[in-house]
Amino acid sequence: MAGIAQPRGTKGSLKWIQIAVNDKPAVLDAAIRCAANIHGPINWRSPLCSDGYAEYRDAGFLQQLDCSHLKPALTEFWPQRGPQWDGLAMAGSTRLLLEAKSHISEMCTPQSTAGTGSKARILASLARTSDELNANPAVPWGAYFYQLANRMAHLWFLSSHGIDARLVLLNFLDDLEQGGPHSVAEWEAAYELAGHVLGLPKQHKLTRNIVHVHLSVRSLMN
Repeated sequence: MAGIAQPRGTKGSLKWIQIAVNDKPAVLDAAIRCAANIHGPINWRSPLCSDGYAEYRDAGFLQQLDCSHLKPALTEFWPQRGPQWDGLAMAGSTRLLLEAKSHISEMCTPQSTAGTGSKARILASLARTSDELNANPAVPWGAYFYQLANRMAHLWFLSSHGIDARLVLLNFLDDLEQGGPHSVAEWEAAYELAGHVLGLPKQHKLTRNIVHVHLSVRSLMN
C-alpha cells in the first residue's frame, strides 16, 4: 500500500528525521540500540528518499512492519486516517514505531476532529488502553496530548496481538531554528508532565516498550 509522500524537510523534525534515516543511519541506529537494548541491524522502512520520504498509516503501516494479518483487527480498533508515523523500522523481529520531535510545543496536540462515529471508536480505544495501563487520568485520554495517547494506543494494539514493538520517541536537541531544547532534562520534564496528565503510573505494561532517544542535530550535520 502506497505511503503518503512528503516534501524534502527544510526545518524541524521533518528535516532531521529524513536526514537521520537516509544520510546518518549509523548515528540514529546506535542511539536507538543503546536506548532500546536491541542488537543487530535496523532496517528502515520509512521515511526513505527512494520512496518519496513517504510516511505510512492504517493498513500501510502494518504492511511496512510485516503485520498485514492484523488489518481486520486494526479496522475494528481504529478508524481510517489513524496515526501517520514519522518513521518505521524492523530490528530483527522487533518493530520500531518512531515519533520525532524537535521542540516541545510539538507535543501539545489538540483533540481528534474525526466525525461522531469515528471519534467514538477512537475514544473507546484510548479508554481501553488507559485502563490496560492502569492509568488514572484527570480527564479522559484524547483531551490533551492526543498524539502521544494515540501512539501509545497503537503500541498497545500491536503488543496485545503478540507483536514485539517499541515506540521510539526521538527527541532532537539543539535545533536552533526551532528554538528546541538543549538538554535532556527539558525533554524529560515535558514527558513527565504529559505522563501526569495521562495519569500514567511509573511502571505499566508498556514501560519497557516506550523508548526515549535524545539526539543532538549537531551529530547529523556534515
